[in-house]
Amino acid sequence: MINRQHAGMIIGGILFLVVAMGISRFALTPILPFMREDTGLSVETAGMLASANYVGYFIGALWAGFISQHPKAILGWCALINVLSIFGMGLLDGLWVWLVLRLIAGITGGLMFVLTSSMLMDYLAGYLLTKWSGYIFSGIGLGIALSGIFVPVLASSFSWQEAWVGLGVLSVLCVLTTLFLWRKLTPYEQDKKAFVSEKIWKGFMPWIAIAYALEGLGYIVTGTFLVDIIHEIHDLRDYAAYSWVVVGIGAIPSAPVWIMLMSKYSPVRMISAAYVLQVIGIVLPIVSPSIFGVMASAFLFGMTFVGIVTMTTSYARQLFPTKSASVVSSLTTVYALGQIVGPLIAGKLASYYKSYDVALLFAGGVVAFALILMLFGKWKTTEREDAESYVAVKNIAK
Repeated sequence: MINRQHAGMIIGGILFLVVAMGISRFALTPILPFMREDTGLSVETAGMLASANYVGYFIGALWAGFISQHPKAILGWCALINVLSIFGMGLLDGLWVWLVLRLIAGITGGLMFVLTSSMLMDYLAGYLLTKWSGYIFSGIGLGIALSGIFVPVLASSFSWQEAWVGLGVLSVLCVLTTLFLWRKLTPYEQDKKAFVSEKIWKGFMPWIAIAYALEGLGYIVTGTFLVDIIHEIHDLRDYAAYSWVVVGIGAIPSAPVWIMLMSKYSPVRMISAAYVLQVIGIVLPIVSPSIFGVMASAFLFGMTFVGIVTMTTSYARQLFPTKSASVVSSLTTVYALGQIVGPLIAGKLASYYKSYDVALLFAGGVVAFALILMLFGKWKTTEREDAESYVAVKNIAK
């Protein structure tokens, strides 16, 4: 049974992910059309801004895997710096300044995601409340929905700079609330020797990780350019910013829903279903460039990308239940690698072909290939395990 203290811990984790993921990381997507109109940013330059954040996210996720002591204090400092980077986007000017700020936001956001997720998963596991872990990731969708609501209002009434500042104020409120709710949290600090000696790269894990990296490369094309893609469709321009709200609406309940489905059915089957739905969502704006098509794309994107993050992380943690930090850090790192490359390739394709269609086809193809690779890996791993079990039984019989 969940009590007030446990609920407070979960709410705090949700709010930290609102800041680290929904705002710091993804608010660029709804703000991007306003920035491009006002500053003349090209699609390629916008891709550079996105990739700078993902380079930072890669560094932060990798760094988090080596943090074994004082994670709560480090998390607090990361939250402070992350919020300052959000304010900086609205208060400072210049492409190189923005690139540095997006890099800082990525580093601190990656650290926040891994530390928040692993600390809260360990906390819930300690109270036999693992089934509630999926709710943590609803913070991603909540942050996306909030930025989708606030950005068009602030940017239209004031400017895109005020949109960043407004989101910075919202982030401060989220961080202060979490620090209050988590004031009594004492995180588990891992033994450094045990931490270094952990081995998770065996069995199905490498296949999951490679597929997850490709998923990061494919999904982020929509994650970076969705609002701008819709903004480029003249008849749908007025709906562009609000498509990001639809992404958030799809993302908020997706984590607990997918975790519930994963507990009833095969985890790999449910992850595969999410991959298929995501491919459909990615290519929908090409197949149906209508209000229904783009909003369905936005909803499917929100519902699946958070679901894939949640299920992949949770499933890998089931495979290695005592290695939360290593598992979350490793998966987030390879995911971030894909995200670095995705916007750069998409920006090049969109600029060369004067359309986002080829970039979306590329993204859908990459995610489809990731699914095929994961299923092949599952088949090979199961085949190997069955063969090893047969040999073991035969030896016992002798």
